[in-house]
Amino acid sequence: MIRNFVFVFALFSLTACADSTNEASDKSDVHSSIAANGNNEAELKEALSEIEKEEEALKKTLTSMTFDKLNYNFGKLTEDTENKVSYVVTNSGKNPLIIEKVDVSCGCTTAKKPEKPIAPGKSDIIEVIFHPKPGQLGEQKKTVTVTANTEPKIVVLNFEAFVEAK
Repeated sequence: MIRNFVFVFALFSLTACADSTNEASDKSDVHSSIAANGNNEAELKEALSEIEKEEEALKKTLTSMTFDKLNYNFGKLTEDTENKVSYVVTNSGKNPLIIEKVDVSCGCTTAKKPEKPIAPGKSDIIEVIFHPKPGQLGEQKKTVTVTANTEPKIVVLNFEAFVEAK
């Protein structure tokens, strides 16, 4: 039994030494053949090149926008009433501004975005209606998220109100 153990140990030691010798000599010859989704390196480089071209084309269509205000305070309001605020958005860039979507943070708020692109230097309005529901009392803070072909892609508009009972 001990003789078998010594034999296995010796065999293991020789194998480990042989492997470490091979590893040292092969370090400069390491090659990778990793593929993504079955694509070879040339196909991956071509796909990356296409993505870079698309990103470059997208950058050429980006513009910038500014708002007349980012925050608005309605002050005191009564529940179950319609309260409007308009945010003036100006295309401060060199390409047409496209407001892709306008999301509101609450079911008590609606927003209407410009449907047509806004030319450079021109302005349009994002109209927001806050309609606090019965029982929706006290301090209310809401947001309107504007997504457009700008960098950054998203701008958050804020408004607040203190809602009182009828």
